[in-house]
Amino acid sequence: MKYFIIPLIIVIVLTVIAFLFRRKHIQEIGRLEQEKLQIQHKPIFEEMTKVKQLNMTGQTEEMFERWRSTWTEVVDDRIPKVDSLLFDVEDHVDRFHFKKATETEKHIQEILSQCEKEMHAILEELNELIGSEEKNRIEMETIKEQHYAARKAILAHQHSYGPAVEPLEKEWESFNPRFDEYDALIANGNYLQAREIVISLASKGDRLSHIIHEIPSLLTELQSKIPAALRELRIGILEMEEQAYYLGHLNLTSQFDEIEQRLTELRQQLVELQVKEVGQEVSELHDRIDSFYDVLEEEVSSRHYVEDRWEAVLDLFEDLQGTIQDTIREVNFVQQSYRLDEKEAQVPQNAMKKLNALAKRIEVFIERQDNHVSAYSGLQTELQEIAEELDLLAEEQERFTNRIKNLRIDENQVRSRLLALSQQLQAADRNLHRANIPGIPDEMEIQLEEADEQIFLVKQSLEDVPLNMALVESYIQKATTVVDDVCKKAEDLIENAMLVERIIQYGNRYRASHPEVHQKLVQAEDSFMQFRYMKALEEAATAVEDVEPGAMKKIQEMLHHKV
Repeated sequence: MKYFIIPLIIVIVLTVIAFLFRRKHIQEIGRLEQEKLQIQHKPIFEEMTKVKQLNMTGQTEEMFERWRSTWTEVVDDRIPKVDSLLFDVEDHVDRFHFKKATETEKHIQEILSQCEKEMHAILEELNELIGSEEKNRIEMETIKEQHYAARKAILAHQHSYGPAVEPLEKEWESFNPRFDEYDALIANGNYLQAREIVISLASKGDRLSHIIHEIPSLLTELQSKIPAALRELRIGILEMEEQAYYLGHLNLTSQFDEIEQRLTELRQQLVELQVKEVGQEVSELHDRIDSFYDVLEEEVSSRHYVEDRWEAVLDLFEDLQGTIQDTIREVNFVQQSYRLDEKEAQVPQNAMKKLNALAKRIEVFIERQDNHVSAYSGLQTELQEIAEELDLLAEEQERFTNRIKNLRIDENQVRSRLLALSQQLQAADRNLHRANIPGIPDEMEIQLEEADEQIFLVKQSLEDVPLNMALVESYIQKATTVVDDVCKKAEDLIENAMLVERIIQYGNRYRASHPEVHQKLVQAEDSFMQFRYMKALEEAATAVEDVEPGAMKKIQEMLHHKV
């Protein structure tokens, strides 16, 4: 039984596979048949008959014959060949020759693809030819209208084009041979070649319209506006020179001559219809002329600045002369009472040297202004620099003068601070001696003596003649630091001593029940009597905290509350 079932299963499987392949090929045959019918029934010949409305000569006739020949070959030769191959495929499938069927299907697909490609090529060329005829006709009408309008403009406004009239007429007449060539191509059915002429004429027509539109305005610029602007500038320069303006550094006259020469060349370029190039250069010339006006306006503005600011600068110079001389005398007087740093004492003398240098620059400035050998723009720059340096000198003198005036104020402030420090130190010493403590540690005594010595140094420095305030300031700063430090330590010492007494009093309750507390408190009392208050505080606090954690915080709060 086993030997019978297994072969049967194999046969069934192979049969199913064969029928599946057969079904796949039948579907492919159907698809190819459908694709063939679509190509076969495409109305290509009907489409080609549209060409007959054109002139069936020359290029049009050649293309039509080529399309008809190509499609006739497709319909009469290739499609029947495809039918024959489709029968072969069906026969291969019926015989289960699937490999041959596949090869034949590929061959059919190649033929159909080539037929479809040629079909699309015919339709594309056909549409291009018909479309070219329509576009040519519409666009040529527009070009001829544009051409006619250009002629009217040239005739009606000849005076506006000046010497460019004759070149414009030649340019206009150059269209006529191209029109004739276009008509000949259309008559001979060469629509695609005619299309190239239409495109060329459209571009040429646009250029002619642009030239006709631009030449009058450019000619006006070259013959009237720019020359008028140059004449106006020349007149303006003469008037400014009569008003004592120096303009030699601008070299304007030679630039005007150069521009006038260039105008002649540009007019010739315009006759040659080089409108784009001339237009660009006219724009650049206007920019140059605007720059000429700008520099002349700058000279006028600079003159106003110089005339408006000159007196103020002179007044500031004269004021500074008096101020610096007064400061020099003031420094000589102040140095009898106060010692000034050598560099600081030289400030007014250095200022006078700078002022003398500026005096020479002012003399040169006056000479240049009176002799009219310098442009006002240059004079403005020089005057601005002089004014800036004078302002800096004035600020420097003001700071120095304030510094001198503040010497007496600084001295009085030091004396006031010294008195306050002495009182602060005396109060700290008094508090230490009045405090209920066994004695003052040697270290504290030394610090009190050092603070007193720093105060003595300040007092002694204030007795010097002349007084060196820089030294005094350094002494008072150091004395302040030392006194503040010792007063803070004295306050901490008294507070710690009071805290030790309070802790020992609090810990007495544990002496009887805790011998170790008694022993530590005895040690704390010994340290306290030896003026070792910090050590006593540590020992007493440790003794109490061991038997009652948190007792220190409670004692401190009680002490602060009492205070």
